[in-house]
Amino acid sequence: MQEYTIHDLAKLAGVSTRTLRWYHQIGLLRPCRTAENGYRLYSGAEVNRLQHILFYRALGVELAQIGRILDDPAFDRMAALRGHLAALRDERARIDALIATVARTIESEERNEMMMDEQKFECFKRDAVRKSEAEYGRESREKYGDDAVNASNRRLLSLSPAEYAEWQRLDEDIRARLAEAVREKQRPDGPVGAVIAELHRRWLSYTWTRYSPQAHAGLAEMYIADERFRSYYDAEVPGCAQFLRDAVVAMTSRAE
Repeated sequence: MQEYTIHDLAKLAGVSTRTLRWYHQIGLLRPCRTAENGYRLYSGAEVNRLQHILFYRALGVELAQIGRILDDPAFDRMAALRGHLAALRDERARIDALIATVARTIESEERNEMMMDEQKFECFKRDAVRKSEAEYGRESREKYGDDAVNASNRRLLSLSPAEYAEWQRLDEDIRARLAEAVREKQRPDGPVGAVIAELHRRWLSYTWTRYSPQAHAGLAEMYIADERFRSYYDAEVPGCAQFLRDAVVAMTSRAE
């Protein structure tokens, strides 16, 4: 069985020895043994694990989450590899769409031709749909059904450039207001919470074909139940996801 020193493995994988030492320190990648001379030695199992680590890192997954994934007794290497392949193909499709849009823009400028505004933003809207499907598609379809999710995707793709820009601006405004509200220890059921919940309702109206307080409250519950939603809203200030959930519940309770 071939074994690698930390320097050999670093060279093989294209990472630094400092990175491998850090992975060892946090328990993400331990050597299979330590030689009598004190050298860390890595075997095929560690090589495979490092490959997965680097795949997940390339996809933007945090180290702590990678550790939980790889240490799960149900972890399936082949299933993970297939998942990596699907994710990388999605990323390639996203980049290809961006390349095509940039190339089309350059060509239009060089020929002094008018490029339709919708074409300038088409790839970004499709990217938003792709990301949503990849991250939340399964849960959304289980909760709301395929027809509702497909209709929401079509609605997003049909947004005009101005509507798409406003949709993005609203999302940024909501997160900024949430961070400020949590820092200032505002009440979710108070005036500030009411404004944020209404802004969130307006944000949803750009992609939802039909609004109901019950569905809005149900979505808000996912913001604290699902770590992916929570980490999105809590990225800057912890507690924002909980505040948003409580504000939405307070608003929808008054509407019932």
